[in-house]
Amino acid sequence: MSGQTSPAWPGEWPEADAASAASSTTPPAVRTAAERLRSAAASGTPCEPVRDLIGDDDLDAAYAVQSLGIERRLVDGRRIVGRKIGLTSPAVQAQFGVFTPDYGVLLDDMVLGDREPLDLSRFLQPRVEAEVAFVLGRDLDSPTTHVADVIRATAFVLPAIEVVDSRIAGWDIRIADTVADNASSGAVVLGTTPRSLDGLDLTAVGMSLEHDGETVSTGSGAACLGSPVIAVAWLARAVARHGRPLRAGEVILSGALGPMVAVTGPGVYTARLDGLGEVRADFTGALSEGAAA
Repeated sequence: MSGQTSPAWPGEWPEADAASAASSTTPPAVRTAAERLRSAAASGTPCEPVRDLIGDDDLDAAYAVQSLGIERRLVDGRRIVGRKIGLTSPAVQAQFGVFTPDYGVLLDDMVLGDREPLDLSRFLQPRVEAEVAFVLGRDLDSPTTHVADVIRATAFVLPAIEVVDSRIAGWDIRIADTVADNASSGAVVLGTTPRSLDGLDLTAVGMSLEHDGETVSTGSGAACLGSPVIAVAWLARAVARHGRPLRAGEVILSGALGPMVAVTGPGVYTARLDGLGEVRADFTGALSEGAAA
């Protein structure tokens, strides 16, 4: 399936609507994979990997599955509010046998503010990681975007906790599975005190993540492709080449600053980032029976 064109997102072209999700030009394997992931999310029961349908490393097919899933969410009334970058750590890249990050889409129902409660029942297999979130004040629409462009376009940054989640049972994923599954996205909790990039060295930013007062993960900006700014520049180039550039107002999750941590029950996770402050993710309730099985 390599080289195929990604499906359109509603809103990018006036004629893109619910009919596009069932377009006869979409390969059957892509439609089947998207439906498998959709059913897992709807039922709360993780599914088998989709790589048996689209191949282990066919990124064109995997992004086509992702796009079809986003199309359907948009038709249902959701809206795009940002993007996320994954696989920014060399160690994680080696785990998947790839040497490039991946990316996904943030929708309006995925974004929460500091200390807003997160009901565990909305997730299947949640894990958390601390990141720097960029909020853009200008478009980044060039396939040759560089770090100075990112700095100039950034209105402010925020500390963030990303809740990554997988619709694939047991996190049995390869690169095609996570890309198809919207880069294993779940939700994001944003801090509420914006910081300017002026005088802020994101490479040197230290991070600690605590669970109910116990440190469970540490890291720094250098773990994110060398700097979160470099990661955002990579993303801007990648999505511009695919005709879906970053727009002013979007929230960009730049990638993990340290190891992710599994969430197995209710509790509070607090991320502290040097120079950016802290943010808390407050999990309540319980995982669904299907997810916990």
